[in-house]
Amino acid sequence: MTIISNDPSWWPLINSHIIFSYFIVAASIGVMYDWVLAFGQEVELIWRQRWSLMTVLYLTVRYIGIIYAGMNIQMAVQIIPLQDSVSLIMYFALYWTTWVLISIFGVIMFARLYAMYQRSRKVLVLLVAVFAAIIIANTVMLTINMKYISAEQVVLSGTYQCVVDNTRPLNTIPWILAALWETFALCLAVRIALKHFRELRQQSAGGIIGDCFTVLMTTHISYFASFVVIVCFSLAYFSPTMSNDPYSPAVLIYFGFLQIFIIVQSAVLGPRLILGVREYYAKLVIDPDAGHSMISTVFQERVHVSTTNSV
Repeated sequence: MTIISNDPSWWPLINSHIIFSYFIVAASIGVMYDWVLAFGQEVELIWRQRWSLMTVLYLTVRYIGIIYAGMNIQMAVQIIPLQDSVSLIMYFALYWTTWVLISIFGVIMFARLYAMYQRSRKVLVLLVAVFAAIIIANTVMLTINMKYISAEQVVLSGTYQCVVDNTRPLNTIPWILAALWETFALCLAVRIALKHFRELRQQSAGGIIGDCFTVLMTTHISYFASFVVIVCFSLAYFSPTMSNDPYSPAVLIYFGFLQIFIIVQSAVLGPRLILGVREYYAKLVIDPDAGHSMISTVFQERVHVSTTNSV
């Protein structure tokens, strides 16, 4: 049932919600701007290449991320007024999209680690066991949490807003489990990278392999740093202090920053885990001095560029 009120006591909430919507719109515009800037590179390195698992994962996270940003605008600005049931469906769509994207990023990290460890069967078993356990636990917790979520459409002084209430928030547990996976993945990546760098230093031959691991670690650390920021913000947001007054101006501004980080990570930094490595291999193909001594990873997957060499 939609609540309609012109009571002036609601004005602080209205102003806070308007400020929050600015954060969402700004983040979404930034995502679209990044997509426009990178579209030419995307066409060359993704669309024109042989399709593979990484191609599908890239397009999935890139365009679901853009849709995710658009859905956030609708929920924040209420361009189209929605009924309570539709608002709840929209919220659940955002709710699950966030975790679907995080799971896909986990699959990308899984593939990167498997390649970095040269398709080791022991590492594969370890990754499958840890990743599957975390995905199953998160799915169970998120499903249970859905039972305690409700959404209500309100019209306050002519402004449409969707008020979401969670009587028993369990959101902190999935974030903690996701942080454990990301930390585990980073530790494995750092371990194998340090091992390779030591071996290359002893052989006095850095070259392509060393540069490849540098690219992998740079994109991995950038993604991990953004994820740590999101986890810290999320844990603080779901703390009892914040939950006491979730619609105060300070809390909504804080939540606005959290949404910016989530949107940017989902639609910008996540896709660059693949695009950055594809770009590196494309440069190797163009460079006539690159030679033919390079490692084969699942991200290379025979990227073809207009040149006599191929990878």
